[in-house]
Amino acid sequence: MTSATVTDDDRRFLDAAIAEAEAGLAAGGIPIGSVLVLDGEIIGRGHNQRVQKGSPILHAEMDCFENAGRLAAAEYRRSTLYSTLSPCDMCSGTSLLYEIPRIVIGENRTFRGPEDYTASRGVELVVVDDPRCVELMTSFIAARPDLWNEDIGVD
Repeated sequence: MTSATVTDDDRRFLDAAIAEAEAGLAAGGIPIGSVLVLDGEIIGRGHNQRVQKGSPILHAEMDCFENAGRLAAAEYRRSTLYSTLSPCDMCSGTSLLYEIPRIVIGENRTFRGPEDYTASRGVELVVVDDPRCVELMTSFIAARPDLWNEDIGVD
């Protein structure tokens, strides 16, 4: 993991991911949001839509990638992924597949994906530990532990 400084741009793009998480929660879903940034511009936005769309795979990052559309490999390699929560195995794997070089994580207290493995593959991980992200997840998990456990594959 990196102890890189969180930039003003990082905060701005994480704010956009938080807005996505809030939109997902307002729609009855799990409050996790993500944005994909290329050359200083948001090119994809998404939020967890497993509940809303009855999907087994539409985590926030997967929805974000889908909404970004097809990109050239070189574009992915210049992108940064922002997520309000530490990406899971599936979402981390997609980031590795497309060689996304940097992931900014809102928080990893309530859930920690395969960060050590992702970092070992050369990805720069920046954990912000944003209290808004922590509050979104702790409140949601307390209110809907059944839905949260379903999302992360726990009985």
